[in-house]
Amino acid sequence: MRLHARWVGAVLAVAVLTVPVAATADAPPPVAPPSPAAPAPPAMPAPLVPAPPAPLLAGGVRVGIGDQKADMFTDPRFVALGVRYARLAIGWDAMTSPWQIEQLDDWLAKARALNIQPLISIGHSRGPNRRSLPTPERFKFEFRTLRERYPWVTTFATWNEANHCGEPVCHRPQLVASYYRALRKECPSCTILAPEILDMPNAVAYIKAFRKKLGYTPMRWGLHNYLEANRFKMTRLRLILKALPGAQVWLTETGGLVRRNNGSTTDIPEGVGHAARVTRYLFDRVLPLNPRVKAIYLYHWNAGSLDTTWDSGLITPNGRERVALQVLRRVLRGGPQPTTSSP
Repeated sequence: MRLHARWVGAVLAVAVLTVPVAATADAPPPVAPPSPAAPAPPAMPAPLVPAPPAPLLAGGVRVGIGDQKADMFTDPRFVALGVRYARLAIGWDAMTSPWQIEQLDDWLAKARALNIQPLISIGHSRGPNRRSLPTPERFKFEFRTLRERYPWVTTFATWNEANHCGEPVCHRPQLVASYYRALRKECPSCTILAPEILDMPNAVAYIKAFRKKLGYTPMRWGLHNYLEANRFKMTRLRLILKALPGAQVWLTETGGLVRRNNGSTTDIPEGVGHAARVTRYLFDRVLPLNPRVKAIYLYHWNAGSLDTTWDSGLITPNGRERVALQVLRRVLRGGPQPTTSSP
Protein backbone atom coordinates (compact mmCIF):
# COMPACT_ATOMS: atom_id res chain seq x y z
CA MET A 1 0.00 0.00 0.00
CA ARG A 2 2.81 2.45 0.71
CA LEU A 3 4.18 1.87 -2.76
CA HIS A 4 0.76 2.64 -4.25
CA ALA A 5 0.53 5.89 -2.29
CA ARG A 6 3.91 7.05 -3.61
CA TRP A 7 2.84 6.32 -7.18
CA VAL A 8 -0.39 8.33 -6.78
CA GLY A 9 1.53 11.22 -5.34
CA ALA A 10 3.98 11.24 -8.22
CA VAL A 11 1.14 11.35 -10.73
CA LEU A 12 -0.49 14.27 -8.93
CA ALA A 13 2.78 16.17 -8.86
CA VAL A 14 3.29 15.72 -12.58
CA ALA A 15 -0.25 16.84 -13.21
CA VAL A 16 0.27 20.01 -11.20
CA LEU A 17 3.52 20.80 -12.97
CA THR A 18 1.99 20.38 -16.44
CA VAL A 19 -1.15 22.48 -15.93
CA PRO A 20 -0.71 25.63 -18.14
CA VAL A 21 -0.63 29.00 -16.41
CA ALA A 22 -3.54 31.22 -17.38
CA ALA A 23 -2.57 34.21 -19.51
CA THR A 24 -2.84 37.61 -17.85
CA ALA A 25 -3.64 40.89 -19.57
CA ASP A 26 0.04 41.87 -19.58
CA ALA A 27 1.38 38.51 -20.82
CA PRO A 28 1.58 37.69 -24.50
CA PRO A 29 -0.59 34.82 -25.71
CA PRO A 30 1.15 31.52 -26.08
CA VAL A 31 2.81 31.00 -29.45
CA ALA A 32 1.70 27.89 -31.31
CA PRO A 33 4.53 25.74 -32.62
CA PRO A 34 5.10 26.11 -36.36
CA SER A 35 3.40 23.49 -38.51
CA PRO A 36 5.68 21.22 -40.52
CA ALA A 37 6.70 22.78 -43.85
CA ALA A 38 5.31 21.12 -47.00
CA PRO A 39 7.96 19.26 -48.98
CA ALA A 40 9.42 21.32 -51.80
CA PRO A 41 8.53 20.13 -55.31
CA PRO A 42 11.36 18.34 -57.07
CA ALA A 43 13.64 20.62 -59.03
CA MET A 44 12.89 20.55 -62.75
CA PRO A 45 15.91 20.18 -65.02
CA ALA A 46 16.74 23.31 -66.92
CA PRO A 47 15.70 23.10 -70.57
CA LEU A 48 18.59 22.56 -72.95
CA VAL A 49 19.29 25.73 -74.87
CA PRO A 50 20.50 25.17 -78.43
CA ALA A 51 24.14 26.06 -78.84
CA PRO A 52 25.15 28.47 -81.60
CA PRO A 53 24.92 26.53 -84.87
CA ALA A 54 28.12 24.96 -86.09
CA PRO A 55 29.11 26.52 -89.43
CA LEU A 56 29.03 24.56 -92.64
CA LEU A 57 32.40 23.24 -93.61
CA ALA A 58 34.35 24.63 -96.57
CA GLY A 59 32.39 24.16 -99.78
CA GLY A 60 29.06 24.25 -97.93
CA VAL A 61 29.37 20.73 -96.47
CA ARG A 62 26.81 20.01 -93.77
CA VAL A 63 27.72 17.82 -90.79
CA GLY A 64 25.06 15.71 -89.12
CA ILE A 65 24.61 12.66 -86.94
CA GLY A 66 22.32 9.72 -87.49
CA ASP A 67 20.79 7.86 -84.57
CA GLN A 68 17.48 6.11 -84.08
CA LYS A 69 17.46 7.01 -80.38
CA ALA A 70 15.98 10.34 -79.30
CA ASP A 71 18.13 10.54 -76.15
CA MET A 72 20.88 12.03 -78.31
CA PHE A 73 18.99 15.33 -78.24
CA THR A 74 19.01 15.50 -74.42
CA ASP A 75 22.74 14.91 -74.04
CA PRO A 76 24.43 18.25 -73.19
CA ARG A 77 27.53 17.12 -75.09
CA PHE A 78 25.51 16.78 -78.28
CA VAL A 79 23.76 20.10 -77.72
CA ALA A 80 27.09 21.85 -77.19
CA LEU A 81 28.33 20.75 -80.62
CA GLY A 82 25.83 22.99 -82.39
CA VAL A 83 25.05 20.27 -84.94
CA ARG A 84 22.00 21.27 -86.94
CA TYR A 85 21.41 18.11 -88.99
CA ALA A 86 20.31 14.63 -87.94
CA ARG A 87 19.11 11.53 -89.77
CA LEU A 88 16.40 9.02 -88.94
CA ALA A 89 15.45 5.88 -90.89
CA ILE A 90 11.76 4.88 -90.92
CA GLY A 91 9.59 2.26 -92.56
CA TRP A 92 7.60 3.23 -95.64
CA ASP A 93 4.39 2.41 -93.73
CA ALA A 94 5.38 4.06 -90.43
CA MET A 95 2.22 6.17 -90.34
CA THR A 96 0.05 3.05 -90.08
CA SER A 97 1.76 1.96 -86.85
CA PRO A 98 0.92 3.62 -83.48
CA TRP A 99 4.24 2.67 -81.87
CA GLN A 100 6.22 4.05 -84.80
CA ILE A 101 4.20 7.27 -84.77
CA GLU A 102 4.93 7.60 -81.05
CA GLN A 103 8.65 7.22 -81.69
CA LEU A 104 8.53 9.69 -84.58
CA ASP A 105 6.67 12.23 -82.47
CA ASP A 106 9.29 12.00 -79.73
CA TRP A 107 12.36 12.04 -82.01
CA LEU A 108 11.12 14.87 -84.21
CA ALA A 109 9.85 17.01 -81.31
CA LYS A 110 13.23 16.86 -79.59
CA ALA A 111 15.04 17.61 -82.83
CA ARG A 112 12.80 20.57 -83.51
CA ALA A 113 13.38 21.97 -80.01
CA LEU A 114 17.08 22.24 -80.89
CA ASN A 115 16.45 23.76 -84.34
CA ILE A 116 17.75 20.60 -86.01
CA GLN A 117 16.83 19.84 -89.60
CA PRO A 118 15.98 16.15 -89.96
CA LEU A 119 16.80 13.93 -92.89
CA ILE A 120 14.17 11.17 -93.02
CA SER A 121 15.29 8.07 -94.88
CA ILE A 122 12.49 5.75 -96.01
CA GLY A 123 13.02 2.01 -96.14
CA HIS A 124 11.54 -1.42 -95.52
CA SER A 125 8.45 -1.97 -93.41
CA ARG A 126 8.92 -2.39 -89.65
CA GLY A 127 5.72 -4.43 -89.57
CA PRO A 128 5.31 -8.20 -89.63
CA ASN A 129 6.00 -8.41 -93.37
CA ARG A 130 9.41 -6.80 -93.74
CA ARG A 131 9.58 -7.45 -97.48
CA SER A 132 6.22 -5.96 -98.38
CA LEU A 133 6.39 -3.22 -100.98
CA PRO A 134 3.88 -0.50 -101.81
CA THR A 135 2.76 0.58 -105.24
CA PRO A 136 4.05 4.04 -106.21
CA GLU A 137 0.55 5.39 -105.51
CA ARG A 138 0.48 3.89 -102.02
CA PHE A 139 4.04 5.13 -101.40
CA LYS A 140 2.96 8.66 -102.30
CA PHE A 141 -0.11 8.42 -100.06
CA GLU A 142 1.98 7.32 -97.06
CA PHE A 143 4.44 10.15 -97.73
CA ARG A 144 1.59 12.64 -97.88
CA THR A 145 0.30 11.40 -94.51
CA LEU A 146 3.81 11.82 -93.06
CA ARG A 147 4.07 15.35 -94.41
CA GLU A 148 0.66 16.32 -93.04
CA ARG A 149 1.76 15.35 -89.53
CA TYR A 150 5.24 16.89 -89.77
CA PRO A 151 5.04 19.68 -92.37
CA TRP A 152 8.23 21.31 -91.09
CA VAL A 153 10.31 18.29 -92.19
CA THR A 154 11.46 18.85 -95.76
CA THR A 155 14.49 16.62 -96.41
CA PHE A 156 14.03 12.97 -97.39
CA ALA A 157 15.93 10.07 -98.93
CA THR A 158 13.97 7.80 -101.25
CA TRP A 159 15.11 4.42 -99.90
CA ASN A 160 17.68 3.32 -97.34
CA GLU A 161 20.51 1.17 -98.82
CA ALA A 162 18.40 0.22 -101.82
CA ASN A 163 21.11 -1.95 -103.42
CA HIS A 164 21.62 -4.09 -100.29
CA CYS A 165 19.89 -7.43 -100.74
CA GLY A 166 18.55 -7.35 -97.22
CA GLU A 167 16.19 -4.78 -98.73
CA PRO A 168 13.18 -5.89 -100.82
CA VAL A 169 14.10 -3.41 -103.57
CA CYS A 170 17.59 -4.86 -104.12
CA HIS A 171 16.68 -6.12 -107.61
CA ARG A 172 14.06 -3.47 -108.35
CA PRO A 173 15.78 -0.15 -109.12
CA GLN A 174 12.98 0.62 -111.57
CA LEU A 175 10.43 0.55 -108.75
CA VAL A 176 12.63 2.80 -106.59
CA ALA A 177 12.80 5.26 -109.50
CA SER A 178 8.99 5.35 -109.41
CA TYR A 179 9.13 6.06 -105.68
CA TYR A 180 11.53 8.93 -106.27
CA ARG A 181 9.23 10.39 -108.91
CA ALA A 182 6.28 10.11 -106.50
CA LEU A 183 8.15 12.00 -103.77
CA ARG A 184 9.17 14.77 -106.16
CA LYS A 185 5.61 15.13 -107.41
CA GLU A 186 4.10 15.17 -103.93
CA CYS A 187 6.54 17.78 -102.55
CA PRO A 188 8.31 19.79 -105.28
CA SER A 189 9.77 22.17 -102.69
CA CYS A 190 11.32 19.41 -100.57
CA THR A 191 14.94 18.28 -100.77
CA ILE A 192 14.64 14.72 -102.07
CA LEU A 193 17.68 12.46 -102.29
CA ALA A 194 17.75 9.61 -104.75
CA PRO A 195 18.16 6.21 -103.04
CA GLU A 196 20.91 5.84 -100.49
CA ILE A 197 23.47 3.36 -101.85
CA LEU A 198 25.75 1.09 -99.84
CA ASP A 199 29.28 0.95 -101.29
CA MET A 200 28.98 -2.65 -102.42
CA PRO A 201 30.22 -4.08 -105.75
CA ASN A 202 26.74 -3.65 -107.31
CA ALA A 203 26.54 0.08 -106.45
CA VAL A 204 27.33 1.54 -109.87
CA ALA A 205 25.14 -0.97 -111.75
CA TYR A 206 22.21 -0.15 -109.47
CA ILE A 207 22.70 3.57 -110.02
CA LYS A 208 22.78 3.14 -113.79
CA ALA A 209 19.59 1.05 -113.79
CA PHE A 210 17.85 3.66 -111.62
CA ARG A 211 18.93 6.51 -113.88
CA LYS A 212 17.83 4.65 -117.01
CA LYS A 213 14.33 4.14 -115.64
CA LEU A 214 14.03 7.68 -114.33
CA GLY A 215 15.35 9.26 -117.53
CA TYR A 216 17.63 11.77 -115.82
CA THR A 217 20.13 12.08 -112.97
CA PRO A 218 18.85 13.50 -109.66
CA MET A 219 21.06 16.20 -108.21
CA ARG A 220 21.47 14.60 -104.77
CA TRP A 221 22.27 11.02 -103.77
CA GLY A 222 22.95 9.28 -100.50
CA LEU A 223 25.92 6.97 -99.97
CA HIS A 224 26.87 4.74 -97.04
CA ASN A 225 30.60 4.18 -97.47
CA TYR A 226 31.34 1.99 -94.43
CA LEU A 227 33.25 -0.62 -96.41
CA GLU A 228 35.74 1.74 -98.02
CA ALA A 229 36.00 4.31 -95.21
CA ASN A 230 36.95 1.62 -92.71
CA ARG A 231 39.59 0.36 -95.14
CA PHE A 232 40.85 3.92 -95.81
CA LYS A 233 39.88 3.78 -99.48
CA MET A 234 37.71 5.84 -101.80
CA THR A 235 37.90 3.89 -105.07
CA ARG A 236 34.18 3.09 -105.24
CA LEU A 237 33.25 6.60 -104.14
CA ARG A 238 35.08 7.95 -107.18
CA LEU A 239 33.40 5.42 -109.47
CA ILE A 240 30.03 6.51 -108.10
CA LEU A 241 30.86 10.18 -108.60
CA LYS A 242 31.88 9.38 -112.16
CA ALA A 243 28.55 7.62 -112.74
CA LEU A 244 26.70 10.72 -111.46
CA PRO A 245 28.05 13.62 -113.51
CA GLY A 246 27.40 16.94 -111.84
CA ALA A 247 25.44 15.46 -108.93
CA GLN A 248 26.11 15.84 -105.22
CA VAL A 249 26.80 12.86 -103.00
CA TRP A 250 25.80 12.99 -99.35
CA LEU A 251 27.46 10.51 -96.99
CA THR A 252 24.22 10.00 -95.10
CA GLU A 253 25.56 7.14 -92.97
CA THR A 254 29.22 6.61 -92.27
CA GLY A 255 31.69 6.28 -89.43
CA GLY A 256 34.43 4.24 -87.81
CA LEU A 257 33.45 0.77 -86.69
CA VAL A 258 34.16 -0.06 -83.04
CA ARG A 259 32.48 -3.45 -82.80
CA ARG A 260 30.27 -5.62 -85.01
CA ASN A 261 28.54 -8.90 -84.30
CA ASN A 262 25.77 -9.07 -86.88
CA GLY A 263 26.72 -12.31 -88.60
CA SER A 264 28.22 -10.66 -91.67
CA THR A 265 31.18 -12.40 -93.29
CA THR A 266 32.47 -9.15 -94.80
CA ASP A 267 35.78 -8.31 -93.18
CA ILE A 268 35.89 -4.77 -91.79
CA PRO A 269 38.55 -3.52 -89.34
CA GLU A 270 37.25 -2.35 -85.99
CA GLY A 271 38.27 -0.91 -82.64
CA VAL A 272 38.11 2.35 -80.67
CA GLY A 273 41.41 3.71 -82.02
CA HIS A 274 40.49 2.54 -85.51
CA ALA A 275 37.19 4.45 -85.33
CA ALA A 276 39.01 7.67 -84.47
CA ARG A 277 41.39 7.23 -87.42
CA VAL A 278 38.43 6.61 -89.74
CA THR A 279 36.74 9.80 -88.51
CA ARG A 280 39.89 11.80 -89.25
CA TYR A 281 40.17 10.15 -92.66
CA LEU A 282 36.58 11.06 -93.58
CA PHE A 283 37.02 14.73 -92.74
CA ASP A 284 40.68 15.35 -93.55
CA ARG A 285 41.02 13.18 -96.68
CA VAL A 286 37.70 12.20 -98.22
CA LEU A 287 36.03 15.62 -98.06
CA PRO A 288 38.96 17.74 -99.33
CA LEU A 289 39.65 15.34 -102.21
CA ASN A 290 36.00 15.02 -103.32
CA PRO A 291 34.37 18.46 -103.50
CA ARG A 292 31.05 17.04 -104.74
CA VAL A 293 30.55 15.37 -101.35
CA LYS A 294 28.29 17.92 -99.69
CA ALA A 295 27.19 16.26 -96.45
CA ILE A 296 28.45 13.78 -93.90
CA TYR A 297 26.25 12.17 -91.26
CA LEU A 298 28.16 10.12 -88.71
CA TYR A 299 26.39 7.04 -87.39
CA HIS A 300 25.82 7.03 -84.48
CA TRP A 301 25.83 9.19 -81.34
CA ASN A 302 25.79 6.74 -78.45
CA ALA A 303 26.32 3.02 -78.52
CA GLY A 304 23.56 0.76 -77.31
CA SER A 305 23.99 -2.00 -74.75
CA LEU A 306 26.77 -4.53 -75.17
CA ASP A 307 24.38 -7.08 -76.65
CA THR A 308 23.65 -4.92 -79.70
CA THR A 309 25.21 -6.13 -82.94
CA TRP A 310 26.71 -2.83 -84.18
CA ASP A 311 28.70 -0.12 -82.45
CA SER A 312 30.16 2.91 -84.21
CA GLY A 313 29.09 5.35 -81.51
CA LEU A 314 30.86 8.50 -80.42
CA ILE A 315 29.79 7.70 -76.85
CA THR A 316 30.40 4.33 -75.14
CA PRO A 317 27.57 2.18 -73.75
CA ASN A 318 28.37 3.51 -70.25
CA GLY A 319 28.28 7.15 -71.37
CA ARG A 320 31.98 7.98 -71.80
CA GLU A 321 33.35 9.95 -74.74
CA ARG A 322 35.44 8.27 -77.40
CA VAL A 323 38.34 9.83 -79.29
CA ALA A 324 36.20 10.05 -82.43
CA LEU A 325 34.05 12.66 -80.68
CA GLN A 326 37.13 14.75 -80.01
CA VAL A 327 37.93 14.58 -83.72
CA LEU A 328 34.43 15.77 -84.56
CA ARG A 329 34.73 18.69 -82.13
CA ARG A 330 37.99 19.74 -83.73
CA VAL A 331 36.43 19.64 -87.20
CA LEU A 332 33.37 21.65 -86.16
CA ARG A 333 35.58 24.32 -84.55
CA GLY A 334 38.32 24.61 -87.13
CA GLY A 335 37.32 22.62 -90.19
CA PRO A 336 39.14 19.72 -91.81
CA GLN A 337 42.92 19.60 -91.83
CA PRO A 338 43.73 18.28 -95.30
CA THR A 339 46.63 15.86 -95.30
CA THR A 340 48.35 13.63 -97.79
CA SER A 341 49.70 11.31 -95.13
CA SER A 342 48.25 7.92 -94.35
CA PRO A 343 45.50 7.75 -91.69
